Amino acid sequence: MKVLVINAGSSSLKYQLINMIDESILAKGNAERIGIDNSVLSHTPAGKDKVEIKAEIKDHVQAVRMVIDALIHPDYGVISDMGEISAVGHRVVHGGEKFSGSVIIDDAVMEAIKENIELAPLHNPANITGIEACKSVMPDTPMVAVFDTAFHQTMPKEAYIYAIPYDAYAKYGIRRYGFHGTSHKYVALRAAKLMGKPIEDLKIITCHLGNGSSITAVKNGKSVDTSMGFTPLEGLPMGTRSGTIDPAIIMFLMEKENMTHDEINRYLNKESGVLGISGVSSDFRDLDAAAAEGNERAKTALHVFSYSIKKYIGAYTAAMGGLDCLVFTAGIGENNPYIRQKACEGLEFMGIKLDDERNKLYIRGKEGLISTDDSTVKVFSIPTNEELMIARETVELLK
Repeated sequence: MKVLVINAGSSSLKYQLINMIDESILAKGNAERIGIDNSVLSHTPAGKDKVEIKAEIKDHVQAVRMVIDALIHPDYGVISDMGEISAVGHRVVHGGEKFSGSVIIDDAVMEAIKENIELAPLHNPANITGIEACKSVMPDTPMVAVFDTAFHQTMPKEAYIYAIPYDAYAKYGIRRYGFHGTSHKYVALRAAKLMGKPIEDLKIITCHLGNGSSITAVKNGKSVDTSMGFTPLEGLPMGTRSGTIDPAIIMFLMEKENMTHDEINRYLNKESGVLGISGVSSDFRDLDAAAAEGNERAKTALHVFSYSIKKYIGAYTAAMGGLDCLVFTAGIGENNPYIRQKACEGLEFMGIKLDDERNKLYIRGKEGLISTDDSTVKVFSIPTNEELMIARETVELLK
């Protein structure tokens, strides 16, 4: 069985074709600048060099057609015809409260995704466009929606309700939703497998640390709390997002700086985070380099970020009544030993003991244990694989 995984953006369409017999990637790529000048499809078959196909890509339907053409191409294709694609799994950012799991896409599901546009105005419209484009090109192929928010629908009410008048939740759905759910679920399951224990018996904290970062408490296989909230702005300070701040700061800044709604939104989402603190970059590699050269603001940005991670680890350990396993994943979590070390520093009293050599070893896609042998809490670096998780969910539904 071969599953095509699609992640559609407003002007892009990323894809992977996965052979689910052995979960190997047959090909992957990205259609970029859709509807814009200089559009291109980058296509990489397994074991071969990347191919760049430069052509006008006027819309997502044409992008999907180009993806199919690349997959069946006699020189760099990996399948003989479109019929070899058994199903398509789509990443959808927001499922609201309607979806607590992945679903086979039908008209009712499409309407529900559209109803959640106001909760994810930058993402759901693009996801819908990707689904409709695939349905246009492959009308007889089953399609599945896998939601970033679905994994977190198991949170108890005390974890997702905000302390504002309840009418705001009842009327507008203002509550904690959480994001990165597909990644958190994948690495939690992988950690349980590495430990050789059922996930139902474990208390796990998963740290998805990238340009967007979130932390999730996974108790007995279910998300019970997560750091991102109504939007991805809440929680940890991130590359350019502020993370959690005193809400009164927003009104104060709007008045002092004479900011509009759009300006404060940009300020908090695009100009804050470690970029705002450091004044250097949102890229942690740049921050590491600047800090090594003595830049104090870059050092502060790194320390604020790692300190915030540490606080969530402590809070979620308390919420779950203990901790068996801590996982670091995504670009920073997988590749920045310094952040992992600082986040775990001082947590020995909780049973978290990082092994310095292992911590330095497991980077650049390497998976492994980075805690000491006598650490009662096992700490892992696990590369995330959201595409594989989407493909697995697709296969499970089609069974």
